[in-house]
Amino acid sequence: MTGPLDRVAPRYGGGSLVDVLPSALTLLGVPGAVDLLDLTPRLAGVRRIAVLLVDGLGWHQIPTAAPYAPTLAGLAATTGVPLTSGFPSTTPTSLVSLGTGTPSGAHGVLGFTVRVPGTDRVLTHVDWSADPDPTRWQPVPTWYERARAAGVAVTVISRPEFAGSGLTLAANRGGDYRGATGVDALAARMLTALAAGAGPTLVSGYHPDLDRHGHLSGIDSAPWRTAAAEVDALLARLVDGLPPDAALLVTADHGQLDIPAGHRVDLDTDPRLRAGVRVVAGEPRVRYLHVEPGAEADVVATWIGVLGGAADVLTRAEAVATGWFGPVPEAHLGRIGDVVVVCRDTYAVVATRSEPPVVSRLVAYHGADTAAEMTVPLLVVRG
Repeated sequence: MTGPLDRVAPRYGGGSLVDVLPSALTLLGVPGAVDLLDLTPRLAGVRRIAVLLVDGLGWHQIPTAAPYAPTLAGLAATTGVPLTSGFPSTTPTSLVSLGTGTPSGAHGVLGFTVRVPGTDRVLTHVDWSADPDPTRWQPVPTWYERARAAGVAVTVISRPEFAGSGLTLAANRGGDYRGATGVDALAARMLTALAAGAGPTLVSGYHPDLDRHGHLSGIDSAPWRTAAAEVDALLARLVDGLPPDAALLVTADHGQLDIPAGHRVDLDTDPRLRAGVRVVAGEPRVRYLHVEPGAEADVVATWIGVLGGAADVLTRAEAVATGWFGPVPEAHLGRIGDVVVVCRDTYAVVATRSEPPVVSRLVAYHGADTAAEMTVPLLVVRG
């Protein structure tokens, strides 16, 4: 059994988040879709599919949630299998990987924040409107677009404030967008969209609150437990309301790890870690360092010396060679740091002066390749 701090490699093409929509859409007859998750034996004849992504619901968090989420625990025990997210194991990267069915290297949303190549600007993918143009920054067609072109009715349901954002367009373009706040509205809109019409139907839903409370208060905190119970109520309502020819797939974008105060390294208060570094991007568990010309070797040596076993410190070429990102086209390479720092165990690298203060005060983080962060569930329910 894989422990929560064991390292996990993305299983692209046969056991990862990128395989969910192509596998589901095989059942709806979409050209080019391939069932790499072997859903067909369980779901033959299904013509309506709902895919619910619960932000922050890692496979290793399900036992902790079980006392407050009996429906979730039951589904995990009877129908659940673990998948991997992609890398980094972070929300914007995973949402686009789900939508496009490709690893992060292909779609280019390579982290929570990335440097815009040729500039010193750091793009925060969850706070992104029209610059860069989402269809250029993320050039891969989504499976929602491909399904719609094949005659599938496609609806995407998420928070109203996310409508039209850069991340929504990068991940979900092609679906009719419907806003829903809270589990009751989300369940109602998903079931309504699922039942509408007589032809093949795909409904995608997104629920963010478990992740938010994990970040702010920690895994198994009182707010996190309340959020887990709300997820359970959402699942129960969806399961009870599924039409006979429908299926529900439940997955997540990543898990989380609580990070103790003593395991937080502040790059902004240690001059050694700032030396030779021009731009810092990524997030606390996976840092992208863009360095001054000629400084790469010195930055790698310094960060290894300071962090020791708390992180792996690699050049960009070494990081790409691991296969974490899948193939990375030339146009996307500059979004990855010259130096990539992947935290081990329960360590994180914060930046108290160059990032919003709330980031360094969060209790739980994700992004790296531990099982707790990168193993996510796939729960399958037939109506």
